[in-house]
Amino acid sequence: MNRIAHEPPAAPGDAVPPGGGAPRSGSPGCRLVRAGATFTGKQGLDYAVGISAESVGARGIHLQLVTIPPGARARAHLHADHETAIYALGGTSGCWYGERLEHHATVAPGDFFYIPAGVPHLPYNPSPTEPCTAVIARTDPNEQESVVLRPDLDALRPGPESGPDGAPTAPGPDRRGC
Repeated sequence: MNRIAHEPPAAPGDAVPPGGGAPRSGSPGCRLVRAGATFTGKQGLDYAVGISAESVGARGIHLQLVTIPPGARARAHLHADHETAIYALGGTSGCWYGERLEHHATVAPGDFFYIPAGVPHLPYNPSPTEPCTAVIARTDPNEQESVVLRPDLDALRPGPESGPDGAPTAPGPDRRGC
């Protein structure tokens, strides 16, 4: 869970959500959030959430870090009704995208990558030794609410951690992610 480094005082009548978060009305307080423990999302990757509805009461944006371990990949998925913007910090990743994952992009450090709402995609790390890390911003303020898994697409792009049907398998003891 993220630690809120500064809690602005709530104005009289403001409702502060359980566990902290920003007041839902009145006070326009800025918030500082320090990354806490990561969690594994529905997609099978590890995320460190910064800004979200859950951490600060955001209503229109979500900002997080994702790390794709060496050789790992996500489950094919889409974000219903929400756009995604990615900025690559380290490592080079690949991403299959499109209705049948027919398009491909290679995302290197310093690159920005845009994924329109509703577009299926499958990110992966082709490196056997180097993790990929990126900042992700999404127009859905909730951490996992708009994630729709597409297991029907996993077999189209089998990866190094895929089972016979192309779906990601559970990670080994030294690897997190898919």
